[in-house]
Amino acid sequence: MDLIDKKNVKTVCSIGGGPIGAGWAAFFLAQGLSVKAYLHSEKEEKDYCSMIETAWISLEKLYDLGSINRNSIQISTNLENAVENAQFIQENAPEILSLKQDLYARLGNIVSSEVVICSSTSGLMMTDIQAHCATPERTVVGHPFNPPYLLPLVEIVGGEKTNSEAVVWARNFYKYVGKVPLVMNKEIPGFVATRLQEALWREALHMVANGEATPEQIDEALMNGPGPRMAIQGQCLAFHVACGAGGMATNLDQFGPALKLPWTRLKAPELTKKLRDTMVSGCDEITKGLDFKSLAAERDRKIVEIIKIQKNHVS
Repeated sequence: MDLIDKKNVKTVCSIGGGPIGAGWAAFFLAQGLSVKAYLHSEKEEKDYCSMIETAWISLEKLYDLGSINRNSIQISTNLENAVENAQFIQENAPEILSLKQDLYARLGNIVSSEVVICSSTSGLMMTDIQAHCATPERTVVGHPFNPPYLLPLVEIVGGEKTNSEAVVWARNFYKYVGKVPLVMNKEIPGFVATRLQEALWREALHMVANGEATPEQIDEALMNGPGPRMAIQGQCLAFHVACGAGGMATNLDQFGPALKLPWTRLKAPELTKKLRDTMVSGCDEITKGLDFKSLAAERDRKIVEIIKIQKNHVS
């Protein structure tokens, strides 16, 4: 594929007037890029600019914005004008498959073939989105976490007709502008982080529905339990370190049978030897040779800092 060099991207287009579209626009502005925005209606502009103003408060604390003007964004309700001369497209249209399919059918014809088009979709698959696009090879999912101007994760995956070079380009571009790209192994509904989040959300709703916990109790449990730790170590590494020098092997061998206990309403996978060994080797790869003492010390030091921040913001 003949794609534009990521370093030559000077103008990006953010499509969509909601919080994700405005959040992306604010983030790109803060990186010194020129931003063009497409809104469905002029009625959206006031709220859109308000969301960018809100994002800017935090962005000023993270970056040296100098003379960057958040109001320099070009807003249009004409799609052709909005994408004209843009060297990257971030699509944030509503999560309606037919709407996205029609949008990509238009984008495929009016956006230069050297420009990668990424979708912020949180659950739809690119194979379905690109179905009516004349140039599907450069269409990629680039799913952020909300708010996209703060949280660094971007989940990346192509569809059946996406060229692998476009996926690589998207990863490199997002990394270049300061994001943390996660290229998925395969296309699945909901991607990685959202599926994990939804599992937690479903269990929370079960507990509330059954009178087992209130929303406040659930949030208190998360914010003062696994939440701070997850900011330092993800679920797999946290359980690896939790069992001392034996790591994930000890965890699964000792607590594996508990997966079958009715603690949650989600059916546990069969703990086969293959799954056990894959988890153990995966955690070994994450640790890169560091021993338990080093991993635990690093985890605890950072969790202490997070807890200090939480205490300083208690109302």
